[in-house]
Amino acid sequence: MATLALPLFTRRAPAVLPGRALTLGLTITWLSLVVLLPLAAVILNAASPGWEAFWHSISSPRVLASIRLSFGSALLAALVNLVFGGLTAWVLVRYPFPGKKLIDALVDLPFALPTAVAGIALATLYAPQGWLGRWLVPLGLQIAFAPAGIVVALIFIGLPFVVRTVQPVLEDLAPEYEEAARSLGASRAQVVWHVVLPALLPALLTGFALAFARAAGEYGSVIFIAGNMPMVSEIAPLLIVTRLEQYDVAGATAIAVAMLSISFALLLAINLLQGASRTHALGRRAA
Repeated sequence: MATLALPLFTRRAPAVLPGRALTLGLTITWLSLVVLLPLAAVILNAASPGWEAFWHSISSPRVLASIRLSFGSALLAALVNLVFGGLTAWVLVRYPFPGKKLIDALVDLPFALPTAVAGIALATLYAPQGWLGRWLVPLGLQIAFAPAGIVVALIFIGLPFVVRTVQPVLEDLAPEYEEAARSLGASRAQVVWHVVLPALLPALLTGFALAFARAAGEYGSVIFIAGNMPMVSEIAPLLIVTRLEQYDVAGATAIAVAMLSISFALLLAINLLQGASRTHALGRRAA
């Protein structure tokens, strides 16, 4: 009786996209060179003088005030962009109007405009003798050379992140869902709360995270409008540059590590919240 000879090794089916090992290795190597090695160098440089020197560098009142101002302004600007960026994306997607393509192109202007140019333009606009400042200052609204100017600059540079993140999701969200909810008796507020927002929440959180991360480390557009007064309107990136100009490399890297740690913790929390909201939205669709 003939016997069938079974091969000792089974041949694995080729992958649909070949080169997985090569591309994965190149990706890890590239990320290590571009991201991990610079961050490791900053951390090691900050830790080289010792823990006591590191804590002394980041715990001074001036450093704490600058970090608090940087992250507080970035958070406030990101929240403003979350609301008005979402509204801007809604208008651009849902409503036809004259000059729509021009407005859509202007949204990307902060991406292309050098940050120094943006800072100079905003400072000229909101200065006490500027086009808007001459009317705002008599009313007690000091924008330029004050913490409020920092928020205005961060709103300017962060708006495109929210708009461009929410816009594709809105384009994929068919208006038929809203019309069906309205035909079933839902009010406009109920349609927005139960139909539109659950679908947009992951994209809104992503845009918020991108705008916040961009604003927390912004330097060029802020220094021209902030006034750069220590303990009042001095941001942490400016203080890092000041320490470097004073040849205090350890102090500058200590502040950088503190900002890196806070940014990483906040972005991690936002990403976890985004993942939970996406899972909740998928569960609602499945139900």
